[in-house]
Amino acid sequence: MGDYKTLEKQGLKFWPVALSEKEKAASIIPALLESQDKFISLLNISDANPIAWKNILQNSRSLPANLFLKHLMVLSDIGGERLERFKNELESSLMEPQMEFTWEGNSYIYSFQSFFDGRSWNNKNLYVDGENIVNPQPLTPLIEDVSMLLLYGGLCTAENLPQEIYERCIIGTLLGKKEELDLFVRQRYIWVSRITGGAKANMMGQLAQEYVKEYLINKLPDWDFTSKHIPGISQNDGRTPVGFDIVAVSPNLKYCAIEVSFQVTTNSTIERKAGQARSRYLKIKNGGHKIAYVIDGAGNFKRKSALSTIMQFSDCTVTFRQDDLNKLADFLLQFENDGV
Repeated sequence: MGDYKTLEKQGLKFWPVALSEKEKAASIIPALLESQDKFISLLNISDANPIAWKNILQNSRSLPANLFLKHLMVLSDIGGERLERFKNELESSLMEPQMEFTWEGNSYIYSFQSFFDGRSWNNKNLYVDGENIVNPQPLTPLIEDVSMLLLYGGLCTAENLPQEIYERCIIGTLLGKKEELDLFVRQRYIWVSRITGGAKANMMGQLAQEYVKEYLINKLPDWDFTSKHIPGISQNDGRTPVGFDIVAVSPNLKYCAIEVSFQVTTNSTIERKAGQARSRYLKIKNGGHKIAYVIDGAGNFKRKSALSTIMQFSDCTVTFRQDDLNKLADFLLQFENDGV
C-alpha cells in the first residue's frame, strides 16, 4: 500500500548511473548508427579490387575493424551463432581453406587464415558483442576472414555452401555503387531500428530486474532469489505457474514476489502489471505470501491510474532510490520474522 504522490516525489524519474553504464555496454545500435556514414564512405571507395576495403580500413582512425565487421553482420542479417556454424560447415565442405569467387567479371581466391586455429567465429572472439564493441580492435585474421565471407560469400563458385551464404553474403556486389549502397544500408538500418527498439526496451527491463536483485542479494545474503515462481501460485486451473520478475525466499521459506518496472518513456508494461495486480495480490495473500513492487521512471509516473491500482494491491511499493530499496529489504526481514 502507499500514496501515489509520495512515490512520485521519491522517484528518480531517469535511469540511475549504474544502470545507464550497463545499458551503454549492452547497446550496440547507437554505435552503428553513429558510424554509418563512415562505413558507407569506406565501401564506396573500395571498388579497386576485392580487398581494397582492407587497406582503407587499416588506415582509418575513426572506424575500428570490429565495428566495421558488426556493420557487415547487421546488413547480412548473420549473427555470431550462424557464423560459428558456418565455420564448421566450411571446414568440412571446402577441399582447401579458401574461397573462390567471381567479382566484377573476374575470378579471385581468398585463403582463410583462421580455419584451423581452434577459435570459433563467435561474437566474443570477433569483439562484436555488447561488452567489446565499444573497445576498438585492429584487423585480425578472424575479423578479416569473416568480413571477406560476408562481402563475397554469395559470389562463391563452390556449390556446397550453406544456402544462407549465397543469399545473404552479397554486400561486395555494391562496392563503389554509391546510390545502391546508400539505399541498401539506410533501408536496412530503418528495419533494424524498429526491431531493436523493442529489444532495447526488453533489455532495459532485464537490467532493471538484475539491478534490484543484486541490491537485495547484497542486503540479504541468506535469502534465495533464483526462482521466478511461488509454490501453489498458478493460473489456468492450476496448470501454469504464475511467473514473477523476482521471487525472494527467506531462510525459513517465506515467499515474496517482487515486480519491477522502470520506464523513462511511457509504454504498456505498467498497464499490464496493473491489470494483473488484483488477481495476483489475492492469490498470493490467500497463500500466505507477500507481493512488492519496485516502480520508477518518468514514463510510469504518467500512468497515474495504473500506478494507483498497483499500489492498492501491493504489500510494499518503493522506487529505485537506495533508501527506498533499503525499505524493501527491511520489509522482507520484517515479513520473515512475523509470527516467529
